[in-house]
Amino acid sequence: MSEILVVDDEPALLRTLRINLSARRYAVRTAASGGEALDRAARTSPDAVLLDLGLPDLDGLDVIRGLRSRSAVPIIVLSGRTGAADKVGALDAGADDYLTKPFLMEELLARLRAVLRRPPGGPAPAARVIGAHTVDLAATTVTGPDGPVRLTPTEWRILALLLADPGRLVPGRRILREVWGPAQEGRGNYLRVYLAGLRRKLERDPARPRHLITEPGLGYRYEP
Repeated sequence: MSEILVVDDEPALLRTLRINLSARRYAVRTAASGGEALDRAARTSPDAVLLDLGLPDLDGLDVIRGLRSRSAVPIIVLSGRTGAADKVGALDAGADDYLTKPFLMEELLARLRAVLRRPPGGPAPAARVIGAHTVDLAATTVTGPDGPVRLTPTEWRILALLLADPGRLVPGRRILREVWGPAQEGRGNYLRVYLAGLRRKLERDPARPRHLITEPGLGYRYEP
C-alpha cells in the first residue's frame, strides 16, 4: 500500500483528499504546515507528497527544496497560484507535477498514479519503449518495426532528458538550458519543432501522442 503525505492548511481539503485517497487504498498522512510536513516526511518516508504552496509557516518552494535535499520522493503541487512563473518555479525547485486548484479528483488520481509508476532513484535503464520503437540510450540506437530509426544529436539530447525520468514533467526551460545553453532559455519554439520531429519518428499517431506529452506552458514528459 502506497503512503501519501498530504500537506495543506485547509481542513476541508485535507478531509476530502483523505477520504478519496483512502477509498483507493492509499495510506494517508496529513500535515498543515511546512515544518510538520518536513518532520513527517523524515520520519515516515512517504511514497508521494501532495503539497500546497501557501502554507502558514514556510513558503512551499522551501518545503520542496527541503524534501528534495534528502529524498527523491515524487511531489505534486496543488495550488491556487495559476501563473506560469509559479508553476515553473515549483518545477525548477524539484516538484514532479503541478495541478491548479480547483481540480478534478480523477485528474489528481491519474497524476498520482503516473508519479508512483516512476522507478525509484538510481540509474535509468538503458532501454525504453515508445510505441513500437525500442530506444537504447546506452547504444544510442532506435529500432522500429521497419528497422533502425535515425535521430539527430539534438533529438538524442532532448529524448535522453525525457526518458531519464518516466512520468516526471521536465520544464521546457531546463531542456533549453541543457541542450542549447542558458542564452536560449526563452526560445520554446526550438522545442516545439524538435518534439514534433521526435513524435513523427516515434509515435504511432504523432497528432495524438501517447508517450511524448506536452504540458502547455510548463514542459514535457515521457509516459511509458
